[in-house]
Amino acid sequence: MSEQTQNPTNTYTVPTVSITTARTGASSKANALGMRAMQERAYAKRGEQYLLIKSPPASGKSRALMFIALDKLNSQGLQQAIIVVPERSIGGSFADEPLSQHGFYWDWQVSPQWNLCNAPGVDEPRVAKSKVDAVRKFLESTDKVLVCTHATFRFAVEELGIQAFDNRLIAIDEFHHVSSNPDNKLGSQLGAFISRDKVHLVAMTGSYFRGDSEAVLGPADEAKFETITYTYYEQLNGYRWLKSLDIGYFFYTGPYVNAIGKVLDPALKTIVHIPNVNARESLKDKEREVNEIMHGLGEWKGTDPATGFHLVQALDGRTLKVADLVDDSDPAKRSKVLTALKDPAQKDNRDSVDVIIALGMAKEGFDWIWCEHALTVGYRSSLTEIVQIIGRATRDAEGKERSRFTNLIAEPAADQSAVAEAVNDMLKAISASLLMEQVLAPRYEFTPKSTGPKEGFDYGEDGYKEGAHNIGVNQETGQYHVEINGLTTPQSTEATRICKEDLNEVVTSFLQDKTVLERGLFDKDNTLPEEITQLRMGKIVRERYPDLSETDQEAIRQHAVAAMNITQQAKLALAHADANGSVTPQGTTALLDGVRKFINVRDLDIDLIDRINPFDAAYAVLAKAMDEKSLRQVQASIASKRINIPEDEAREMAKRALQFKTERGRLPDINSADAWEKRMAEGVAALARYRAQAKAAQAQGVSNNG
Repeated sequence: MSEQTQNPTNTYTVPTVSITTARTGASSKANALGMRAMQERAYAKRGEQYLLIKSPPASGKSRALMFIALDKLNSQGLQQAIIVVPERSIGGSFADEPLSQHGFYWDWQVSPQWNLCNAPGVDEPRVAKSKVDAVRKFLESTDKVLVCTHATFRFAVEELGIQAFDNRLIAIDEFHHVSSNPDNKLGSQLGAFISRDKVHLVAMTGSYFRGDSEAVLGPADEAKFETITYTYYEQLNGYRWLKSLDIGYFFYTGPYVNAIGKVLDPALKTIVHIPNVNARESLKDKEREVNEIMHGLGEWKGTDPATGFHLVQALDGRTLKVADLVDDSDPAKRSKVLTALKDPAQKDNRDSVDVIIALGMAKEGFDWIWCEHALTVGYRSSLTEIVQIIGRATRDAEGKERSRFTNLIAEPAADQSAVAEAVNDMLKAISASLLMEQVLAPRYEFTPKSTGPKEGFDYGEDGYKEGAHNIGVNQETGQYHVEINGLTTPQSTEATRICKEDLNEVVTSFLQDKTVLERGLFDKDNTLPEEITQLRMGKIVRERYPDLSETDQEAIRQHAVAAMNITQQAKLALAHADANGSVTPQGTTALLDGVRKFINVRDLDIDLIDRINPFDAAYAVLAKAMDEKSLRQVQASIASKRINIPEDEAREMAKRALQFKTERGRLPDINSADAWEKRMAEGVAALARYRAQAKAAQAQGVSNNG
C-alpha cells in the first residue's frame, strides 16, 4: 500500500490507497469441472439448503450458481430453479452455457420463454400480470429454469402464495437489494419462505455491506445460512493481468466540470458517474454537464451512426469514442448506445469505446472488462453502490495492469451552512475509502498471545516462535494470523462467526457513525483514542448485537478495532518507509511488511491498539489533499459543536472505570497523568452529576404534585 499515486498525464497527485497484488492467476484457473477458485469453494457446499455467497464483482457468482442449481436439479431432487435478479439487464448473465465442454456433468439451458428478463414490458403492477401468469405456467410445467426480476418474483409470490414454490431452488442475485425492513416486500417474503422451510435458497452479493444500514435478514434467519466468503484480496491477488488498484478522493472548488479535467485522463478507459440532479455538486443541467466533460476531452466531431457514440478528437490527435448514458430524451438513441456497449462481438475489443458517461447506469451487472478508471463525482450515500462502481474497474483484462477509483468531492465553501453540508459529503467519501481499504485487505485471524501456530499458515523462514512476534500468512485464503496480548476470545458460536465473517460489517457501522468520523478526524486534539475505540465502538457493537453476552460484545469490539488499526498502522508504516527513502515492497508482501513494521516496534496488546486513533492514517492523507485553510475551517466547525460528556458516554466510562478498579484495585484518579484514566474519572463524576440532577428533578416533581 502506498499513500499516493501520480496521474501520468497531469501534475495533480491524487491521495489514495494503492493495493499491489501478486498476480498468481489462481482466481482465473479452472479445475477439471471448469470451475474457478470461488466457484469450486461454493460448489463444495452445494448440499446446504440455505447458502449465502459473498464474493466481489467479476468473481463468477453467476456461473457458480449454475453449477449449484444443476446439481440440486439433477442430484438433490428439486423440481425447478428460479433465478431472481434486480433488473432486466442482469438477466443476460444467466444465458445458456455449454458447461459440459469444460468438464461439468450438465449444460445450463434456459428456454427463451422462461427468461422473463427478455420479455417486453417494464416491471410495474399494471404490466406485470402477464409475467406473473408466465411464472404460474412455468411452475405447472416440467421445464427446469426460470429467470425473472426481483419485482416479477415479488408480484408472483403475492398472487400465487409461498406454497406454490415448494421443493424448488430460489436463487437471489445481488442480494444486498433485499432488507429485513418490513417495507421491503422481498425481505418479508424471504422470511416466510424460511419459516415454511420447503425451498432451497441461494443468496449472492458482490457487496460486503449487505443491506447497507439495514440488515438483510434477522439474526435467527441469518444463522441458518451457510456462508461462502471469497474476498476481494483473493480475487485481485489471483488475477493474471491486473496488478494494482488505487482508491482515492480529490477535492475541488467551484463547478466540478472545471475541475474534472485534473483527474480525468483521456488515455485511460474510464466510466464517469456524474452527480444526481438533486445532489449539491450537480449543475442542475445534466446535458450541459456531459457536453462540458466531452469538451474537456477534446473537440467534438459528431456521432458514429452505427453505435451512437460521440466522436471526440483529443489533443494528442486520437479520436475518442464516448458513450453517453445520461441523455434519455430519445429512447431509440439510448437503446442504440446500450446495444453497442453490450455487443458480444465487441467484448474483447479494447478499442470499441474509450469513455462512458453515466448517471444511474453502468454499475452492478455492467461488464466492461477494459475499464481502468471509475471516476465518480460527489459522494454516494450507499457503500454498496461504491463497491459496485469500483467493481467496474476491477475486471482482469490482457495488458491492463493498473486500475483506479477516484471520488471527486467539493471542498467546503465560506458560509457556515455550506461548510456543514460539505463536511458531511467529505466524511462519507473518507468513510467509503477506509471501508474499501478494509475490504481489500487480507482477513485477520486474531488469537491471544502464545496460543500456538495455526494450520495452513506460514510463519516465515524461522517458523512459529513461542513468545515472539508471530505473523502467519495463508496465501490460499488471504488471511493473516496475528497474536494479541489480552485479547478477549468470543465464547458463543455466533460471536465466533462474527469475528471471522462479519468484522467488515461492524466496521461499516462504526465508519457510518458521523460522531466517530468528526471527532476522530477533525477533533483529534480534544478526543482521546479510547473514546472512539472503546466507547463509540462498544456502543455500536452493543446496539448491533444486543442479545450477545458482554464478553462476546467485548470480543467483537476488540477484533473490529484491531482489524481497523492494524491495517491503518501498516499503511502509515509503509508511508514512513517511503518518506525515508526505502522502497515499498511489491506484491502481496507490501501490507504484510507494514504489519511487521508496526508490530515489531513493541509487543502487540489490546491496550496499545485501543490507544491508537483509527483515523491517524486518513488524517495524514487528508492534510495533504485539502487546502490548509479549508482544513482548519472544518476543524473549527467540528470543535464548536463539541459538548460535555453525554450521559450515555458517562455511563460507559463508569463501566470502564469499574473494570479499571478490578484490574488495579482502585478507581481512576481525576488528577492522573494518564489521559484516559483522567477521562474515565471525569466520566464517573459526570454520571454522578446526571444522577443527582435526575434525583433533584424527581424530588421537584413529587413536591409540585404534593
